[in-house]
Amino acid sequence: MDVLDGPTFSSQRSGDAVRLSLAGHWTLDASAAIEAGAKALLSEGGAARRAILDLGAVARLDTAGAWLIDKTRQELGAKGVEAKLESIRPEFGILLEEARFRAFDAPPARRSSYMINLFADVGESVANAGRDLLNAVNCLGEFVATLGKSLAQPKRFRTASLFSHMEAIALRGVPIIVLINFLVGAIVAQQGLFQLRRFGATILVVDLVGILILRELGVMLTAIMTAGRSGSAITAELGSMKMREEIDALKVMGMQPMDVLIAPRILALVISVPLLTFIGDMSAIFGGIIVSWVYGGISPRSFIALLPEAIGLHTFLSGMIKAPFMGFVIGLIASVEGLAVEGSAESLGRRVTASVVKSIFMVIVVDGVFAMFFAGIRF
Repeated sequence: MDVLDGPTFSSQRSGDAVRLSLAGHWTLDASAAIEAGAKALLSEGGAARRAILDLGAVARLDTAGAWLIDKTRQELGAKGVEAKLESIRPEFGILLEEARFRAFDAPPARRSSYMINLFADVGESVANAGRDLLNAVNCLGEFVATLGKSLAQPKRFRTASLFSHMEAIALRGVPIIVLINFLVGAIVAQQGLFQLRRFGATILVVDLVGILILRELGVMLTAIMTAGRSGSAITAELGSMKMREEIDALKVMGMQPMDVLIAPRILALVISVPLLTFIGDMSAIFGGIIVSWVYGGISPRSFIALLPEAIGLHTFLSGMIKAPFMGFVIGLIASVEGLAVEGSAESLGRRVTASVVKSIFMVIVVDGVFAMFFAGIRF
């Protein structure tokens, strides 16, 4: 921008009045210059009783310039100077009206107590937990109703969508499930060997690996990895659809999101998590076999021969029974959080994080409930 086109003004005094004639470009391109010009205008006009801001020679004006000019006019008025604008072009008049300076009063500082804030946060958390529970129960009711309609009319169910989600959850999730469970099985066997060696009972590592993996760790690790991988993906998918109003479009077309989007995903998780749990169990036991062979001198043949004596069918079933319930909880939470996304990327990220955290928490809760139940019935 040429220096001659910058924001300038000239003053002309007549008695107790001053005419401030503005010229040039009062735009954001020269932000520092227009701020300096506004301060000079305020200083020049503050010594008079009346001030006239003549905009007849202003070539260009944008919101920044209009805001500063109107701010100068109002600040002159606050000093007791009668200020007004003259020679305003119509388009500048609209801009000055829309971009006028507005003073906002600072809200009064509220006295706060640490204990009051603490109790308020606790109460808000409890209220949010109650709302989450109601949303989950509502989603559960819709899912059961949809499942009942599908059983009554099998043609309503979207089989292709179910298998598509099973491919994404189960088939594509096998590598990470195998790797994680293999490493955990190897670590459990290694630590067990080192501890049992002090008692001369290294052979009991077979019992340790078999029971711990099949009853608890295999299904827990699989469910947690599924929550982090597939649960977050479901929340992100549904949340993105909610942001782009695709879910509203489905409702306008007469289709229910539960039928089209949610039910196939939840059923895919209910079926996929047990399959992945079985694969994860076998992978973890294989890791235990390898480490027992390398560190404990227990051959794979001996390990496999001793394994049926260490575990029973109930040991294997206790882990597998938990798996579909964990998959269902993950799908339910992921769907509820996805549908709760609002129209911002921040909301999407917050809901995805909440989905993973709540799913992992509920997986542990479900495992604890089943542990108490199996202990009660001595299973």
